[in-house]
Amino acid sequence: MKLSIFIIITSLMTTMTLFDFSKTSDTSQWTIEDDVVMGGRSQGHFKITDEGHGQFSGEVSLKNNGGFSSLRYNFDAKDVSSYSKLKLHLKGDGKTFQFRVKSTRRERASYVYEFDTTTDWMTIEIPFKDLYPVFRGRRLNQSNYDGKQMEQIGFLIGNKKEQSFELLIDKIELE
Repeated sequence: MKLSIFIIITSLMTTMTLFDFSKTSDTSQWTIEDDVVMGGRSQGHFKITDEGHGQFSGEVSLKNNGGFSSLRYNFDAKDVSSYSKLKLHLKGDGKTFQFRVKSTRRERASYVYEFDTTTDWMTIEIPFKDLYPVFRGRRLNQSNYDGKQMEQIGFLIGNKKEQSFELLIDKIELE
């Protein structure tokens, strides 16, 4: 009896890959949005490295009330209700980044999870229930992410200081 319950539970645990970077990845739906949209001077860049990883890098500037750089990936709406968390396989530079989710691209708020990076490859697990709503840098007084639908994911760095940054991304999955 215990074995059959284990088999049923194991077969229900599935993984969906949202993006798996490689040398031949189509990154046309990944876009940079920096504080220049509000007059700032930060500059983010995105490319595929020779090793086949996504590289989000650049400079955050506080000039002209700036202070952030972001990388976004838009895709067709996905029903994510059978999953409970995100898994990010990445390597950073020791700085703090945000991972951001939107149910729809038109949604004003993003659901955010902050994480610290190391200079080693790491896996960050983000339970849906821990993604909290933010709009223009301010936490909103509303419910956390409901985990039903997803149409945009992304990364943001904005630590209230001028700094260079680099984040290497290998894979983003739902589990």
